[in-house]
Parts: sequence; C-alpha cells; structure tokens
Amino acid sequence: MKKWLKQFATEDWIIVFAGAIILALAAIFPESMPKMPKTLSSGADWLSALYMFVFVYLLTIVTSLFMGKKAGELVWVLPSLAVIFGLTLCAQLLANIPVIKKFGFESVFFAVILGLIISNCFRVPQWLKAAINSEFYIKIGIICLGSTILFGNVMKSGAYGLAQSVIIVFCVWYFAFWVGKKMKVDPEMGTMLASAVSICGVSAAIATCGVIKGDSKKLSYVVSLVLIIAIPMMYLLPWLANLMHLGPEVTGAWLGGTIDTTGAVAAAGTLADTPETGDLAAQTAVIVKSSQNVLLGVAAFIISLMWTYQGKNNEEKPTLGVIWDRFPKFVVGFVLASLVFSFCFEPETAKAVGKVTKGFQSTLFSIAFVCIGLETRFKELFAKENRTPLKVFLTAQTFNIFATLIVAYIIFGVIKPWIAGM
Repeated sequence: MKKWLKQFATEDWIIVFAGAIILALAAIFPESMPKMPKTLSSGADWLSALYMFVFVYLLTIVTSLFMGKKAGELVWVLPSLAVIFGLTLCAQLLANIPVIKKFGFESVFFAVILGLIISNCFRVPQWLKAAINSEFYIKIGIICLGSTILFGNVMKSGAYGLAQSVIIVFCVWYFAFWVGKKMKVDPEMGTMLASAVSICGVSAAIATCGVIKGDSKKLSYVVSLVLIIAIPMMYLLPWLANLMHLGPEVTGAWLGGTIDTTGAVAAAGTLADTPETGDLAAQTAVIVKSSQNVLLGVAAFIISLMWTYQGKNNEEKPTLGVIWDRFPKFVVGFVLASLVFSFCFEPETAKAVGKVTKGFQSTLFSIAFVCIGLETRFKELFAKENRTPLKVFLTAQTFNIFATLIVAYIIFGVIKPWIAGM
C-alpha cells in the first residue's frame, strides 16, 4: 500500500494534481480566475497581467516545493519568471494586433521567436535559467487543453467529421512516419512530425513531445514548420476549392482536415464562404478540426503505449507494470479532464469553463515556448541536418492535402447527401 501511494509523490503525478487544481478552481470560480490580456490599453489590463503572473509564479513555486526542491534553490525563480512572463505577454500582444491576427500567426510562434532573439543576440545569464522549464508548463497546459475537448459536442454536430478524422489521422500519420523512416529522420523527430501533420498541428506536436520525452529544440522546429506552412495554405486552399467548384461542406471538410492550426482553419473557412452559402464552409471546417482535436487524446495514448513498450533502446519488452511506470501521467490527466468536462458538466457550463481553461493553456504553452527559444540557437535550428525533416514535412503535408480532399469529397459530397436523401 505504501509503495502504491508513493508513486503519487512523483513529479508526473504532482503535475497532474496541479492541473486538476487549476481546472477545479476554473470550474468553481470562473469569474475570479486571472486572464491574460490581449492589450495593455487600460489599468485593468495591466492588473489582469499581474494577476496571471502571480498565479503562474505560485503554481511554479508550490509544485517545485512538492517535487522536493529547497526554498533556497527557488530564490531566482521570481526574476527569471518575470522576464519569461514579460516575453510571453509581448508574444500575446503581437498575436492580437489586427493585421497579424488576420494572417493567422499565434502567440506560440512569437513566443519562440522572442526567446530565440534573446538566446542568439545575447548571452542567457545563469539567473535567467532558474524558471526555464518548458516540459513542466507544456504538461500542465495539455491537461488544461483536455477540458476544452468535449466529445458530446463533436458527436452531435460532426459524426461525419469524426469519421473523416479517424481515416485521415491514421493514414497520414502512418505515411508521414514511413516517409521519415525512409529519409532516415530519427524516430523522435519523425513521430513529432507525423503527429503535427496528421492530428492538430501545434497541440499534437507538443503532446507527442511530452509523451516521448522529446528534444525541445526539435519541438520548436516542428512548431515553426506548422505555423509557417499554415499561412500560405490558409489562402491557397480556399482559392483551389473555388477553382474546383467544390461544395461548401466538402470545402470546409478539406480545410479542417489539412490546415494545422485552429485559427487558420476558421480564417480559411471564412474566406471560402460566399453570400449564397452563408458560413457553412467555416462551420464544417471547425467541426472537422474539432474532431481531430478529440483524437489527440487517443493518439497520445497509443503513441505512449508504442513508445514505452519498445523501450528506449528496443531491448527487452517491458511488463505491464513497467509500461505503466513509463507511461506519461499527464496523458492520463488530459483524458480524465476531457471525460469529466464532457460527461459531468452541462454542455453550456463546460463551454464557459473551457474558455477560462483555454486561456491558461494558451498562456502556459507560450511560456513553454519562450523557454524553448531561450534554450535554442539559430545555427542549431536551421542547421543542415534539419533540411531532411523539412522535406518529410512537406511530403507528408502534400499527401495530406490530396488524401483529405478525396476522403472529404466521398464523405461530405457523396455519402452525406445520399443518407440525407434516403
């Protein structure tokens, strides 16, 4: 019994409990939770930013103490986190500039860029490294993400979208991983690339990196690819859909299944809509993207099992007990959060609380990416060895575009109208 209880004192479980406390507070006191401001045009915005900083600081300190760190080791966390949070706030402000927002750039993109500028133009001092812990913020962020993925909503509004997502995620993930293997990309990078292309972009790459304990530098590279490639796709695909005279639902399903960021998906759907079709393309695109988001937990679970069963060096196959010990517990937290918010809350309550927790998720992801940027140097990020992953990503994304178009046309252009006409 003592041994069983002891496992809950590990870092993995402490992170799960911290995520659970955040979700509980958001559910009980949604109006009182701090929010990251989109501008700093008023005193209330500055106060909101201060509240969020204090909350993140207390979260960092308390969890660190529970993880066994001494109070003396945490002295420099305050100034270090203040700088990191300041960069995170700048990333948030940049992402919410109307012109930039129109192009679909998200705060995590600017977070990485700002961190990279600091690390490459200046020497990162030792004291600033005190709060650099990207893995910690990513894992709690993913647990918060689970609360925003509601199975009921997707099943009610997008059974067809879920069917498409299951087919595409499986086919594209396997193809991308296979291409990476053929091009001799290491399994770690190949797994992150495959998840990013096939599931839901940035969130999938982050979740996969946490699951396989991946290199944060590789993660920052994959995220950069996802965000940069999504921009031209956001404009090109609606134009091609119009050129091919695709129906609004087929167009939306195509956009939602191929473009890797939710913001860019919504923008592309709006571009594809016409006064005659209303917002049908945008609605379908978001439904399909939401369906893929739902599959993130399932995919993370399968990847976890695959990775832990193989072991680091593919040596002796571990027992179920060893698999459980290796299994990343934040995935358990993610799945439990999704189940609780899907089935234990009224849909409207879950959505309202989800808006609060999504704000935390976005903030924690941005903090994590500032940390990643501070640990990464440009010459490593754009080194010669990263050209092959770029080829893998582009090859997989091209396959994704054609495969999703075919599946979207069959499901939304043939099967759905046929069933509706029965």
